[in-house]
Amino acid sequence: MNMKRIEAPTLEEAYKRAAKEFDCSITEISYEIVQHPSTGVMGLFKKMAIIIAAKKTSVVVAELEQQQAVIPPKETPPLEQETPQSSSDKVDPVAETSADEEISLAQKKIDILDQQINTHKDTVLQSFFDTKVHEDKVVEEAESFATFDDDREAPENKKRAIEIEAKLTHLMEQSCFEIDTIEVDVFNNTAHIFIDGDDAALLIGKEGYRYNALSYMLFNWINAHYNLYIKLEIAEFIQAQEEMIVNYLKPIIEHVKEKGRGKTKPLDGILVQIALEQLRAAFPNKYVAIKTGKDNRKFIIINNFNSKKDG
Repeated sequence: MNMKRIEAPTLEEAYKRAAKEFDCSITEISYEIVQHPSTGVMGLFKKMAIIIAAKKTSVVVAELEQQQAVIPPKETPPLEQETPQSSSDKVDPVAETSADEEISLAQKKIDILDQQINTHKDTVLQSFFDTKVHEDKVVEEAESFATFDDDREAPENKKRAIEIEAKLTHLMEQSCFEIDTIEVDVFNNTAHIFIDGDDAALLIGKEGYRYNALSYMLFNWINAHYNLYIKLEIAEFIQAQEEMIVNYLKPIIEHVKEKGRGKTKPLDGILVQIALEQLRAAFPNKYVAIKTGKDNRKFIIINNFNSKKDG
């Protein structure tokens, strides 16, 4: 069977291109979906629809027609006789499904998928700390700040900073946000990004949900292409968050000094990272780590390294 890989912006367009490729109708195409399409978020991570298509073979159909031409038609049994229907004579309900019904079902699946993609756009911030891999990288990033090394003038770092800044500028130009300031410095194995403009507050979003989503996407891109961590500042968002966390952690730090251990309330997004940095700076000789509760929310515990031995 001759199979071809078809790529298009939507599954519907992929079906049409496959039919055109094999010079037949859509109903004569058998296909397997390799990748569902995705519009991405803010122009990033856009995915095309990819299917592996083939024209349904007509050999089996031709053989059946030949057999029907050779075998004489059966006599119609009398009305009073009931001929039990053998399993071979039973009609397959799947085979009775019309091509229109198949296309309709496929379109419904596409609509459901589009709805899921749109929902994913609004909830992408939930994945910022959802995976153990990303959590480990956040911990590694916090640890890297402990040994500061301002090597931004190194040729490689200057080159990477210019590239990242140019790509971010292009991204913002394609977006609907009015952003006029984008600055990138690369040092201490981290891309320090500063963004500001008339729509900085919109880019941050209510309770920082857009900030978390943008930070998550930039981390995945920059870490994969440049092997760097990121520290993103939009207007004075991080500064305000740091001041808020400092005030929140004061009684917790006092409690740990008195009792030797403690933990924070569940924290969202960037707040986990900020609190982790500040608590590790306050307690360099204690075990400070991110933990996940039963509700999958993140919090930080502070304990002694030998607490398990002490029981």
